[in-house]
Amino acid sequence: MIQKIYGKFANFIGLDHLAEKYTYDQDEQFGFMAKNKIPEKWVATTCGYCSVGCGLHIGVRDGKAVSIKGDSGHLVNYGKLCPKGLSEHYTLDTADRLRHPLLKHNNKFNKVTWDDALGIMLDQFRKIQDQYGPEGIGVISTGQMVTEEYYTLGKLVQLGFGTKNYDGNTTLCMSTAVAGYKRSFGSDGPPGAYEDLRLADCIFLIGANIAENHPILTCWLDANENPDRHLIVADPRATKTAMMSDIFLPLKPRTDITLLNGIMHILIMEGLYDKDYIDKHTVGFREMVEGLNPYTPEYVSEQTGLSITLIYNTALTIGKAKSVFTAWTMGVNHSDQGTETVNAINNLSLMTGNIGKVGSAPFSITGQCNAMGTRETSCTSSLPGYRDFTKQEDREDIARFWGVEESRIPTSRGLAYPDIIEAVIQEKIKGLWILGTNPLVSFPNQHLLEEAFSRLDFLVVQDGYHPTPTTKWADLILPTAIWGEKEGTYTNSERRVSKVNKAVDPPGEAKSDFDIFLAIARKLGVEDQLFPGWHSVSDAFEEWKKVSKGRLCDYSGMSYELIESVKGIQWPFPESKLSGEGLAKEAAQTRRLYTDGQFQTKDRKAIFYKVEPKPLPETPNDEYPFYLNTGRTVEHWHTRTKTGNIDLLERLSPEAWVEMNPKDAQQLGLKTDEKIRVVSQRGEIEKITLRITETIGQGQIFIPFHWHETNVNNLTINAFDPFSREPNFKQCAVKVEKYQQE
Repeated sequence: MIQKIYGKFANFIGLDHLAEKYTYDQDEQFGFMAKNKIPEKWVATTCGYCSVGCGLHIGVRDGKAVSIKGDSGHLVNYGKLCPKGLSEHYTLDTADRLRHPLLKHNNKFNKVTWDDALGIMLDQFRKIQDQYGPEGIGVISTGQMVTEEYYTLGKLVQLGFGTKNYDGNTTLCMSTAVAGYKRSFGSDGPPGAYEDLRLADCIFLIGANIAENHPILTCWLDANENPDRHLIVADPRATKTAMMSDIFLPLKPRTDITLLNGIMHILIMEGLYDKDYIDKHTVGFREMVEGLNPYTPEYVSEQTGLSITLIYNTALTIGKAKSVFTAWTMGVNHSDQGTETVNAINNLSLMTGNIGKVGSAPFSITGQCNAMGTRETSCTSSLPGYRDFTKQEDREDIARFWGVEESRIPTSRGLAYPDIIEAVIQEKIKGLWILGTNPLVSFPNQHLLEEAFSRLDFLVVQDGYHPTPTTKWADLILPTAIWGEKEGTYTNSERRVSKVNKAVDPPGEAKSDFDIFLAIARKLGVEDQLFPGWHSVSDAFEEWKKVSKGRLCDYSGMSYELIESVKGIQWPFPESKLSGEGLAKEAAQTRRLYTDGQFQTKDRKAIFYKVEPKPLPETPNDEYPFYLNTGRTVEHWHTRTKTGNIDLLERLSPEAWVEMNPKDAQQLGLKTDEKIRVVSQRGEIEKITLRITETIGQGQIFIPFHWHETNVNNLTINAFDPFSREPNFKQCAVKVEKYQQE
């Protein structure tokens, strides 16, 4: 402490110029850079934050990560990184890294050995299953593990523990896109590629603030040199992405289905649809069109708050474009009618023939770095390889690969994330295993979740950090290696598989999730049956390649060496007869789905759906007059478990805030920067800073969701999409008051 005070004083009076800290030198690979950032070696890997999938290099010196550089040869980011990526190495060495297994006794955590920790976990879970049956255990995982770990965990949960109640936190962000793709096309899988942002005539972003949530994708937009290119952004807020647009559609909350139906209504009237494509490759068009009759420009204008001229211009811009790339993120997905909104987006792409060709796709921009990997392999909403639990041939396939009786494969998926929590409330699930996620910040209606946790007999949390709001509730905490400390693959939003490499050792006794799963299987006595001869993630990858062969998400032609050499491979990539340079060239090519117009449905045709907007689960009233909208900021990630300990990011964005329109603030007598209180029927948050801005419409407020100190999910409603089970994070009714210090 004395040395720290002296250092500050010396710097203040000019005796210490911090020369050592700010001296520059020459690095062999990256040239001129800060001397204290020059490593002994660079380790190529893939970013572990969002789904963009940027390639980067971790600089390692004395066994510590000291720097980050973007990979200029990577096919996603070409060397560019966002603020989180540029500071990601700081996540590896923080004071709250979890170093040892911890067991709670008398409300205090004590170190235990790995052998004791896993023995206690399995003893407790066996007792619960003996009393409540196999489904008395639930598992909730993450979008942050490597694909090989998802595949391993899926086998372990289904066949080792014998419970099908397994889901991931990806249900809180991407399950709606999955359900929408399955309904329209017969399978999950975003059809397009990032390259389409560069090649499209028209880019239509719906509820997608990529400038803050997926910043590197804006570089692909900037690379589009088409002088006639149009960027259309539909969003209730004037986001940074909206400020880049040629046409901005500031529609009222949850009127996106009405807008999409209105656009298609105009396209039908103007004859701007692809009849040939519709006739050859789709079913249900006539019924869908009949449902568009009420969506006249006048009606759509009244419902959305957009002018008739703006709606017409938007429709004509889309209809006359040669290629339209329509993309969305959480503004669509975080809704109790999100799946049908995705179906409406797919309707628009199908009727204009904008799928399966260059510059064209209905494209879901995924949330987490490997949400795609869990969708492909994990046994949550589907069996590995996008197989269907309900189809006997798919169950037989998996049983054959795994060497078990088909009767051991469930005939339906288990409970989804919110239904697992509801089963805990109903005391049907008494043991819960949470991996790499922090629901005590991220789940809606926090008071209900706390009630659920209080009813558990045993809670295991597997994480790289402690304490977090969720680990505090645990009976047992298992320490894991995180990004930068383990090996495997991630799959990004455009289906590109990139290599993840270990740069440093995990702290203390922390182990990779993969090693923990094998150790649990060993304790259960099923290791030789489920994972025969497995020692590393490469064993899981090789088995997964075989399981994926011939499926839409075919990995069978990939190898770790090939993935690394070409800086990422898009699936499907089946086995090839090529080798050497020919194979590398083929691997590096852009791939799109449905280029032949053949979909994954029984008759190989895509399906149009008639979609009608449904009432919101909660609307503003006299007592709660504002719509609450939630979202992210560029500096932070999810619940700040990782970014909250990075000084650089914390200085840029140290606290949550509320955005409010000036007219609303004036009416309430509120001023910028004062502390306020926000209240819903479920809870409240206090001492949150007000920002008065015209980027938000009247009658709406916006709060970022990262901060547990002012947790916006104390306010949100537990309403869920009936198809995807994704929460309605984006709209609920709240009131705003001055904060009164008691």
